[in-house]
Amino acid sequence: MRALCEKIIPSDNCSWRYCLYKLNEIPFNWHYHAEYEICLTLNSQGVSHIGDHIAPYGNFDLVLLGPDLPHTWQSQPNHDGTEQLVHVAQLPSQWIEGLVQNNPELADLNHLLRKARCGVRFSEQTAKSLLPLFEAIDSADPLHRFNLLMSLLHTLSTNESQTLSSQEFSFPRTLDPAKDKFEKVLNYIYDNYCDPLSVDSLAQYIHMSTNHFHRFFKKRTECTVTEFINQLRIAKACKLLVNSSVPISVISDQCGFNNISNFNRRFLAIKLCTPSEFRSRIHQATLI
Repeated sequence: MRALCEKIIPSDNCSWRYCLYKLNEIPFNWHYHAEYEICLTLNSQGVSHIGDHIAPYGNFDLVLLGPDLPHTWQSQPNHDGTEQLVHVAQLPSQWIEGLVQNNPELADLNHLLRKARCGVRFSEQTAKSLLPLFEAIDSADPLHRFNLLMSLLHTLSTNESQTLSSQEFSFPRTLDPAKDKFEKVLNYIYDNYCDPLSVDSLAQYIHMSTNHFHRFFKKRTECTVTEFINQLRIAKACKLLVNSSVPISVISDQCGFNNISNFNRRFLAIKLCTPSEFRSRIHQATLI
């Protein structure tokens, strides 16, 4: 069983990613990524696959996974038709390990991160006690999210857990055979995302058909190629809006948008405000 490599994009203005999924059922999606992952699954029951550990799971399933550990959950729709909720926090390994290494206050997290390499599951009691933290993270601003994450990790480090996968499985034996192609096209996008890019040209770059490339990319990023590129371009635009007084029309050109109308439309869809409103809010915040 070959695992897919996924690329994780941090949440806006954050070093890490948080997402709340609301699903009718959880499909089988055997994958791995370079990030640590904290996963709280609610109102769901099925089977979890973590490394070489396969076991049933139920409501209030709380797991911490280490980087490059293949995993998936799988469930059927609930009989009463209610949604299944999955709170997911994904922490870049270099970022969180650097924080722990450089801040003595976080030294107690070392043991937790080492255990996570094989995956660990926490008790239902621990999961229930942490649910308010997850719910607060969902609506918090970036700084408050960071503080909540530290509280979450501290609680996990002081509670007992069950190790899941075996030590022997920690070696990458079931990696994505197309990982090199994926990394090659990602590096190309990151180097050129402000230039004109087409899906056809990207597909040709890694010797794939366009249709295959669409499926290949979305499975690994949870978004389309166009959505991924637009997210990168809007992130760059935000930095320019914050750190410069360059006219918005110029920023639009510098970030690879073909016209100001398209830029405004994409910016509004992603940031829920116009570029001028975003710049005004940042300016007002610095005056407080």
